[in-house]
Amino acid sequence: DGTLSDGSRTMTGGKGASGIDGNTSMPAGPDALFSQSAVKVEGNWMVAVNPGSNSMSLMSIDTRDPTKLTLVGQPVDTMGEFPVTAAISRKNKMACVGNAGARAGIACFSIHYRKGLIPLAKSQISFPLNKTTPPVGPTGSVSHVFFNQDESMLLTTVKGEPMKNTTGFLSMLPVRRGQVGAQDTRSSPPGTAVLFGSVPIPGTKDIFATDASFGAATISTQGTPAVIHKVKIEGQKATCWAAISAATETAFVADTLQDNLVEIDPRTGAILQNTKLMQGNPGYVDLLVGGKFVYALSPGSKDGTRKAYVAVVDVSSRPARPVQNFQPPGPGRSSMGMTAFM
Repeated sequence: DGTLSDGSRTMTGGKGASGIDGNTSMPAGPDALFSQSAVKVEGNWMVAVNPGSNSMSLMSIDTRDPTKLTLVGQPVDTMGEFPVTAAISRKNKMACVGNAGARAGIACFSIHYRKGLIPLAKSQISFPLNKTTPPVGPTGSVSHVFFNQDESMLLTTVKGEPMKNTTGFLSMLPVRRGQVGAQDTRSSPPGTAVLFGSVPIPGTKDIFATDASFGAATISTQGTPAVIHKVKIEGQKATCWAAISAATETAFVADTLQDNLVEIDPRTGAILQNTKLMQGNPGYVDLLVGGKFVYALSPGSKDGTRKAYVAVVDVSSRPARPVQNFQPPGPGRSSMGMTAFM
């Protein structure tokens, strides 16, 4: 029925950390890492970033008991500072990470069933973002690393800083036979500014990306990336996370400052519904889809009076229908990242 229940807690072997809120100069939270996909599952592998240790961990998932996770090898240095986002390619048997600190950029690793993550030669790509460790954000930092649909390209979104008149960019790094290219290409699709969470659109070479400055956009990645559809969400405050449902063939986005879920047709840019979930959550910092359900992570309130929840929403019909607001034991306002084994 899509609902959640208590599972297990497993140590990653590394330390967590929070970025610095640019408005308060204090540790950030909610949205402690300014990113999507701090944890990621593919097959029976899971990777998790450890921003306080500049490392990433690989875990295997027991297929008979998916709540049982086992650390494989040791956490590996991410060849940068303050890792915030991770991706896995089953086809290429590799995992990649996005670093957002003073040594910002991306790096990739091969996956070994016993040794864990092994750095790939010449896979480190640096981004000259002029950040500190921990980084001040959310603007101006690495947002999301992910593979395109056929896993031939690693894409990374990087947020701009409108107050400083700098635009964000999309990095595209070719991948072939378990190896990455020597250099990425970077472009700033016209009309975008603060690119955040993104997802490939099935059956196309396009991606659907959020942009915290206006809402979301469908972006072509063929040739020079360009905006096909720009979706301005009225009343949005910080639309940053995205997921696409195979069941509905539509995209869903979430706002870190609002308790709602917006459904968009990525092929036309039409807003299909903007559902107020009425769960009492101040906002959401990651999304995933499972069957006819969308799961939205709320890390709780800035003052810590409200704990973390996961809103479970049935999106098989309109309006979308909340079916559960699950409270995981333990996590608080620094909670980041959510993924699923299915």
